[in-house]
Amino acid sequence: MDASVDRIARPWGSRTPYGRHEPWPTRVDTFLEEGVDQRAVQRWVQAASILHSDGDAMDIAVMDGRMVGVRGRALDRVNHGRLGPKDLFGWQANASADRLTRPLVRRDGRLVECDWDTAMERITGRSRELLDERGPGSIGFYTTGQLYLEEYYTLAVLARAGIGTNHLDGNTRLCTSTAAEALKESFGCDGQPGSYDDIDHADVIALFGHNIAETQPVQWMRILDRLEGADPPRLVCVDPRPTQVARRAAVHLAPRVGTNVALLNALLHEIIRTDRVDHHYIEAHTVGFDELASRVKDCTPDWAAGICDVPAARIGEAAEILGTADRLLSTVLQGVYQSHQATAAAVQINNLHLIRGMLGRPGAGILQMNGQPTAQNTRECGANGDLPGFRNWQNDSHVADLAKVWNVEPETIPHYAPPTHAMQMFRYAEQGSIRMLWISGTNPAVSLPELSRIRSILSQERLFVVVQDLFLTETAQLADVVLPAATWGEKTGTFTNADRTVHLSDKAVDPPGEARPDLDIFLDYAARMDFRDKDGGPLITWRDPQSAFEAWKRCSAGRPCDYTGLTYDRLRGGTGIQWPCNAEAPDGTGRLYTDGIDRAHPDVCESYGKDLVTGATQEVVEYRSLNPDGKAMIKAAGYLPPHEAPDDEYPFQLTTGRTLYHFHTRTKTGRAPQLNAAAPDVWVEAAGSDAAGLGLKEGDLVEVTTPRGAVRGRLRVTDIRPGLLFVPFHYGYWDTKAGHAPDGDTPARAANETTVTDWDPVSKQPLFKTAAAALRRVEHADGNTAPAPTTTASAPNRTDAVPATTGGPSALAAQSADAGRDHRKEGTA
Repeated sequence: MDASVDRIARPWGSRTPYGRHEPWPTRVDTFLEEGVDQRAVQRWVQAASILHSDGDAMDIAVMDGRMVGVRGRALDRVNHGRLGPKDLFGWQANASADRLTRPLVRRDGRLVECDWDTAMERITGRSRELLDERGPGSIGFYTTGQLYLEEYYTLAVLARAGIGTNHLDGNTRLCTSTAAEALKESFGCDGQPGSYDDIDHADVIALFGHNIAETQPVQWMRILDRLEGADPPRLVCVDPRPTQVARRAAVHLAPRVGTNVALLNALLHEIIRTDRVDHHYIEAHTVGFDELASRVKDCTPDWAAGICDVPAARIGEAAEILGTADRLLSTVLQGVYQSHQATAAAVQINNLHLIRGMLGRPGAGILQMNGQPTAQNTRECGANGDLPGFRNWQNDSHVADLAKVWNVEPETIPHYAPPTHAMQMFRYAEQGSIRMLWISGTNPAVSLPELSRIRSILSQERLFVVVQDLFLTETAQLADVVLPAATWGEKTGTFTNADRTVHLSDKAVDPPGEARPDLDIFLDYAARMDFRDKDGGPLITWRDPQSAFEAWKRCSAGRPCDYTGLTYDRLRGGTGIQWPCNAEAPDGTGRLYTDGIDRAHPDVCESYGKDLVTGATQEVVEYRSLNPDGKAMIKAAGYLPPHEAPDDEYPFQLTTGRTLYHFHTRTKTGRAPQLNAAAPDVWVEAAGSDAAGLGLKEGDLVEVTTPRGAVRGRLRVTDIRPGLLFVPFHYGYWDTKAGHAPDGDTPARAANETTVTDWDPVSKQPLFKTAAAALRRVEHADGNTAPAPTTTASAPNRTDAVPATTGGPSALAAQSADAGRDHRKEGTA
């Protein structure tokens, strides 16, 4: 194994091959700033990744009160010591010179520094005014997928039971709400059925719209190591881009975007036609199979080929692999979630596993993946449009139970309608019914669709905007009050990854200046607002992370996401633990549904379901009549064409997405030198045939236009499917010389200038994948190439004219087969 590796040039590091059913070997990755010797590190402090949903466990190196590096935790079940590029280098953003260190308030049109009392009194004063004049519905909270469990839970309590508003959601609405909704539709409850350990046992791994190589790089390392070992799995990849996954797949399907349901119905058709279904499992554990069989009866590969523009024979090959798998693991992400008919498509993947009986066994599972490190916590804690503990807002007994936990009257908790989703919240703000919007840890002025509209909403004088963040982001520039927050490594708390693994992240260093942990900010607000329970005592009784965690445990007790068997002490020093963890499962739970479906009964389910076409909410009477025994629900869906189709003016389809080296709007990764250098600016990807047809070449400055706006970037010519353009969504404005939102003289860099205000009817997740677009050249390349990485899905189709992406000496990270090291003592605060 290499002693050190350029982890920009070789982002997945060296291979440690292993065979099926064998344990994944350990490989400890370490990166320290120049001049620091590992033996001289004064403290190693336990943490986990905050820049994707893997939950990679790591230790933070501390010297003289500052971070100087990180290393993977060898004992942890998730990563066995490995770290991805964002893990290795992203921590450097914490010490960036432009961190917010004091609160800001808007005076005479400008943001100026002030003290905390001034900022908080302005917020609480406006809150009281609005409650008196307009009621709780005038206040909304929009949070993130990067805070800690303790912070989300506190926010949920103060918003739901303190303010009494129904307007609380997270930017997880943009990345993971379809995952939650699909799990509720099929199993009656949220919670991933599968485990990352299933990678060790599967003989087929199907990745649907999931570029795992770039979004969960450590689990791609795990797959790569299986591919190099004995009895490797076969991969089925559904993705319109030539991802690293596609390049290693036995079958790669690159459908026209917006046609996922048609493709999946054809795969289901073939599996049912060839009778590769588990009739015993279907009879014992599901309802709805006959309707599915009838719905897909005519959805032949030839039929789907005409819609998806994929050869029928390739669809048949994929169905053969999926239908004959001994143990099938499927993963799903934004290529499904952010596309047309998102929930309907995700549910069909669940159906594939239900009709094949591929659940609850090692290697047989589903991972409806998350995109953010703590997206699972927003869902559990009720900060994403659900009630805490996976309680059903339509079930009066669930609401009463939550009210008992909080010691409030049930009517205090808004449950007269579904919790308001983020897209609707911004519409309410646009219309004027929401007059205060508190935005914590997210940057909607870059991440939401149709940005000119979002800027207009946030700029309204009648809307009081609070932004809580690390830097003066594009959104913070538009705020009335800006609160400087502490971040990962500067505070203590827990967070849960995509396969339900709970990690503890300890405070390693102090935050800069007067920045405060988000928990402290929420507790301060609650105290100043003097929120009370029904007996007149404080509504929120905890004062630090550990007591907040204990409060959450009481809320989770007896719920599907039961944390009662976990403590900070148990989570310190060893490995993360998967929930539910309680008296019945003291060591956690690797897989759900090992003994059938147990969360879908009408009395206990989290949701009574929705119509997959209209999104209409079902009532308990209808649910009980269809599923009285609480079995898994096989829900069919017919294909419908996307709402926006190419035409003569806009002949292309446009999809947006991510790159390995950046996270969301680059608030952190854009400030890490190695990551920023690997992908410093926006680019546009087009197929070689499309570029040739327009006379375009690699490096030309081009403009992508949709009915809503335009974005400019250098052209990268790739093997993406013809007719499709790709633009990464990470790039905003403030790191340009202009330093302001686009005007007539400032070309837009943000992909979401072009995306449509539209969302899935069931999950309410915005559609970032199906816009119609035009492409034109602005200027010739003149020796320039696109600033796109060559190591990932953005690799050029001709490598001779494009310099390879490398990191050089500053990107060298150590690798060691460090299986014997015991980090339990040295990896603590």
